Amino acid sequence: MPTSAPGADDDQQRDESAERFLRLVQERRRGRLKVYLGLAAGVGKTYRMLQEAHELLQHQVDVVVGYAETHGRAGTEAQLRGLPLLPRKPLFYKGRRLEELDVAAILQRRPAVVIVDELAHANVPGSRNEKRWQDVEQLVRAGISVITALNVQHLESLHDQVLRITGTDVTERVPDQLLKLADEVVNVDLTVPELRARLEEGKIYDPQKVPTALENFFQTENLLQLRELALREVANLLGRQIEQQAADRPAWAPERRNADCLLACINANAPAAREIIRKASRLADRLGGARWYVLYVQLPREAADRVELATQRHLLRNLELATELGAQILRVKAPDVVPTIMRVATDTRASLLICGVTGKKGWWARLVRGSVTHRLIRHVARQRPDLDIFLVT
Repeated sequence: MPTSAPGADDDQQRDESAERFLRLVQERRRGRLKVYLGLAAGVGKTYRMLQEAHELLQHQVDVVVGYAETHGRAGTEAQLRGLPLLPRKPLFYKGRRLEELDVAAILQRRPAVVIVDELAHANVPGSRNEKRWQDVEQLVRAGISVITALNVQHLESLHDQVLRITGTDVTERVPDQLLKLADEVVNVDLTVPELRARLEEGKIYDPQKVPTALENFFQTENLLQLRELALREVANLLGRQIEQQAADRPAWAPERRNADCLLACINANAPAAREIIRKASRLADRLGGARWYVLYVQLPREAADRVELATQRHLLRNLELATELGAQILRVKAPDVVPTIMRVATDTRASLLICGVTGKKGWWARLVRGSVTHRLIRHVARQRPDLDIFLVT
């Protein structure tokens, strides 16, 4: 019986088979990542991590504590007893002796599991990596499993929401992509009355700091909203893991084939662009890990020789932020924004546009009078009625 020559379908099947095997090989080489996520300081994340370290030791697992921050809490300090502790790395900065996670020592020691607290921490200048989450990422890539802890307000894409809720500008942040790489995320939950009671009893901060904390960050309404964010985050991650398992794809796989595609459109307005990027990241997650792009259309008046250096730096930082959150960056030079957005939306097969409108007084009047946003809405209505638009105010 004659057989046909190998065709494109055979090549594609071989490519997919090789890709699956490569993922399996990479998964075996990669360490595991477990994150304890809480709504705020004092819920017991470090305590739970150290408890788990004791349980692993009892099962003959080679586990060490690379960095644990007890904040002087007696119960947490008691959990350190009997655990192997790796010395921290001393660093001198501005005349002060400070200590950081010793990544080199952990890589040399090569334990099966290492405890690394305070995931959002910014390292002292002169450290191997700028951020502790980068330390953790490096350890996991090297085949060492990590158990770490994070408060929900430190997630990059939630920055604007947390700022509105608490009035606090959280400067130490972790890109959402790292949390998506986690093999397991555990929500360390505590009711708001219980957490405030712990604070009042001096179990979280020094007594002199308690009244200020209760009147500011630890207000009941703030904590209720942060608790909801933490619960929702873990639920979303769990839903994505279930989908990935059903599709027989490992949790760290970088690409998800999804019918939905988002196109976030930004300009040189730095604060607005940051909020659009973070909102697009959250929307992509809610759509099951949809593909998303960030489009910057550079107009002639925004050429490098015509724009201030500060504006260029802000733009680059925003594009770096988008990359950290999982977006693909598209930079296009064009004389007109609207037709460029429409063309890119067609090329990327976008199903949702995310754009910004000013939040100042009278924004709707300006929108109606023919702003870029209004022109875009009219073009979409005429040319792409299947394309939805999400406006970020």
